[in-house]
Amino acid sequence: QVQLVESGGGLVQPGRSLRLDCAASGSIFSIGAMGWYRQAPGKQRELVATITSRTSTNYADAVKGRFTISRDNAKNTVALQMNSLKPEDTAVYYCNAARVVAQPNFVPTDYWGRGTQVTVSS
Repeated sequence: QVQLVESGGGLVQPGRSLRLDCAASGSIFSIGAMGWYRQAPGKQRELVATITSRTSTNYADAVKGRFTISRDNAKNTVALQMNSLKPEDTAVYYCNAARVVAQPNFVPTDYWGRGTQVTVSS
């Protein structure tokens, strides 16, 4: 059974930094893209950043230049470094792993973490 576990959320003041980490566990053969999404109260879940297995990245316009996504293919982990945080970054952040091929079925499947709260407030 594949599971994604996020860590690193919390309360931070505007302008400060925070790092989110996500680890995928299970008998994983390969993972396609990994990414971070967020959902603020009363809003739909939105893309924050994604990274392919070849480390090609994509960012939402709202976080370009402030957030950096990275991954370790050997460890099946993805991280999100968030700098210059703003109150509008407040949301639950979800880790996503797309097209995961794992035992026992080896059928490409998408997985989500349970989310971690990030609150930016003075």
